[in-house]
Amino acid sequence: MSFSNSALAIALLLAGLVAWSFGEYVLHRFVMHEMRGRGMPSREHLVHHADPERNIGRPVLSWIGIAVVGAVLFLAPGLFLLGPSTGWATYAGWLLGYGIYQQIHNRAHSHGPRTAYGVCVRRNHFFHHHGHPMLNHGVTSPVWDKVFGTYAEAGRLRIPRRHAPNWLLDGDGKVRPEHAAYYEVVGSADPSDRMAAIDRARAFANLTLVAG
Repeated sequence: MSFSNSALAIALLLAGLVAWSFGEYVLHRFVMHEMRGRGMPSREHLVHHADPERNIGRPVLSWIGIAVVGAVLFLAPGLFLLGPSTGWATYAGWLLGYGIYQQIHNRAHSHGPRTAYGVCVRRNHFFHHHGHPMLNHGVTSPVWDKVFGTYAEAGRLRIPRRHAPNWLLDGDGKVRPEHAAYYEVVGSADPSDRMAAIDRARAFANLTLVAG
């Protein structure tokens, strides 16, 4: 492969990454939330909202769905119109972007932050979960939220204790000192069937979860 071809492949890979970044915002906002549970992708996502720390969704189905979307948008047109290298490079960037998103999203729920970026990701994403589900749709970046006016500063977040991630709390169930400036937990640690039903109803209505 010549230098020019290598440079083109890298450029198309990066274009696929950017396309995923935009797709992350569009899918999260308009498919997952605006659909309010109509269709499997929206329904699965809102079930995750109803119980964010114990239900991360169905990763295999998610990968299949994203792969199909990318094949329709990038792989097939690229192969047909511009040739194999163009189609596959852009498609690879799209899938790589989704893989990075999945890793960042899952770790936001399962592990505490280690970097300033990690702190920002968690504050931004937990505001989406526990502040306003119709804002801050971008997980890996707030850029598109800022472009389209759906970004809000997280501030100090109140998280229902039953949904607090393990990394946030110490052995006594209190917020760890290093996170106390950004978070507080409220309510009971053990969800009742009644609260689970309320969580699901509020999640499917795109409302924040309440303490109970």
